Amino acid sequence: MAEEIKCTITKKIGVLSKKDNGYSKQINLVSWNEREAKLDIREWSPSDRGIKGITLTDEEGRKLLAVLQAYYDEVDGELPL
Repeated sequence: MAEEIKCTITKKIGVLSKKDNGYSKQINLVSWNEREAKLDIREWSPSDRGIKGITLTDEEGRKLLAVLQAYYDEVDGELPL
């Protein structure tokens, strides 16, 4: 029998989007199976059940921030004034 996966949101950081059915895409700190909490981006049901998503270490989260900042700086630089 498969082991149950325990998921605990330790800190809600922000909501990226919400759907009419109550589901929302969120950024949170999440502990999986009582391990150290990691940055987590995924869709959640109204009852806080996680659907598909991605979990990042602190280092990966910081790298994602830097990569996105560089991308948006470049894109914004290409927009006509």
